[in-house]
Amino acid sequence: MKRISGNIVDVLNSRICSGTLVISEGRIADIIREETGDDTYIIPGFVDAHIHIESSMLTPAEFSRIATVHGTVATISDPHEIANVLGTEGVKYMIEDAKMAPLKFCFGAPSCVPATPFETAGAVLGVKEVEELLKLDEIGYLGEVMNFPGVLNGDTEVMEKIRTAAEYSKPVDGHAPGLRGAELERYMNAGISTNHECLSCDEVVENIEKGVKVQIRKGSAADIFEECLPILDEHYESCMFCSDDKHPDDLLKGHINDMVKGAIDYGVDVMKVLRIASVNPALHYRLDVGLLRRGDPADFIRVDNLTDLNILETHIDGRIVAREGASLIPEGATKIINNFHVAPKEPDSFEIPYVEGRIYIIKATDDTLFTDKLIDIPKVENGCAVSDTKRDILKLAVVNRYKSTKPAVGFVNNFGIQTGAIASSVAHDSHNIVAVGVSDEDICRAVNLIISNRGGIGAVLGNREMILPLPIAGIMSDKDYASVADGYTRLDKMAKAMGSRLRAPFMTLSFMALLVIPRIKMSDKGLFDAEAFGAIDLFCR
Repeated sequence: MKRISGNIVDVLNSRICSGTLVISEGRIADIIREETGDDTYIIPGFVDAHIHIESSMLTPAEFSRIATVHGTVATISDPHEIANVLGTEGVKYMIEDAKMAPLKFCFGAPSCVPATPFETAGAVLGVKEVEELLKLDEIGYLGEVMNFPGVLNGDTEVMEKIRTAAEYSKPVDGHAPGLRGAELERYMNAGISTNHECLSCDEVVENIEKGVKVQIRKGSAADIFEECLPILDEHYESCMFCSDDKHPDDLLKGHINDMVKGAIDYGVDVMKVLRIASVNPALHYRLDVGLLRRGDPADFIRVDNLTDLNILETHIDGRIVAREGASLIPEGATKIINNFHVAPKEPDSFEIPYVEGRIYIIKATDDTLFTDKLIDIPKVENGCAVSDTKRDILKLAVVNRYKSTKPAVGFVNNFGIQTGAIASSVAHDSHNIVAVGVSDEDICRAVNLIISNRGGIGAVLGNREMILPLPIAGIMSDKDYASVADGYTRLDKMAKAMGSRLRAPFMTLSFMALLVIPRIKMSDKGLFDAEAFGAIDLFCR
């Protein structure tokens, strides 16, 4: 038996006592209350209540190595990114890779693959495929139901997936950005229990008042954490912390521990913060994750104090998996799977013949997945609408990566690039190739750089090319987390040297094709109005 002593933080009963955990065969066999002389604190490990592991560009096993350094012991992981590329095969790949890691992954059965019929994905998950996944022990819930119009309109397939999850007694995750009032009630009454897409603190409160468990998000692209701090003391029982999408450079700096520390620094009661970060997701998703009770798995972290929250050790099933900022989990080999079938493009593929009138322009904004819809007159050269760096109206292209078709091309504002182009095969949710740049030649070079590597994020500037290859489904690397974070950081600096003013230009770019988030986006089939939930022409008639 192993013994771990310190100040044991019993979050479920809101008390702290000096004592010793007696650990046997990975579980807490006994908790002895005694004066130990050890002034460290033992607290439950953190749980990310909603994340797409793929957005870290790491495999589950490699994600585990860095996340545990920050005190994360479990995640609620929706694998719909890889499912959009490879279907059921992709989900099972995530499950198998995760088995090489000690971190506890609760995977969901993706509910919306593809997210809409207005884009091309690499796979389709119908009711039959979703049920096949829900039967698996490793699948703990139905993934976020992004097709909220389908729920509101009683779409047969969407409702059957929700019904099937209920049949297997598995909770259903929500996705309802900006949905309020009676429509929100109808959406949640369909059997959906959570929402991580609230756009404001007021919206969070309304969701909670309607019985929803809200995942407060602090991700690389969307972040309402600080705005929601004032409500946590009152509504802690209905909140969880999540990152949703966390890029590798941000993950290197911190994870759920940053939210815990931020809430404590703000003045939220520490027991309430720990309930949000650990207890609430563990209970809601019925995780086999320890909460420092006799008989529980020995999952916990040791910290120096409850203010600075410096993580000394992370334990999972009684095993020390990280110590003082270093992972103790060995690197593991991973296999490569992919779905990439597109030929290189030519510059003239990205031309936009001018049509008399104005154009719709996507306006991108930092720290939100929402975009605004602008209308303006394009710059015209040689009978074609082209990028206008003076007004920061740049060409945006989405290229089908599953088969060779003509690219969809439009315009975007607020990227700030003055020269060159950036591109990515991380393009939610169908993960086609998305690119933005100042000329057709640069955009074409950037797109072809992605194609030649069968996935990645890249940039071109003059004669210079830089890429972070993502050979696994075109969205994940087979390298270690430090190498991936370094590669991403160098590309981020290059994009900003090209003029981008965005905090995370590649993350923002990856969401320009996410049709289920208003107001206006673009898929490989063209412009899409998320509020009207339909395709629109580039030129205003």
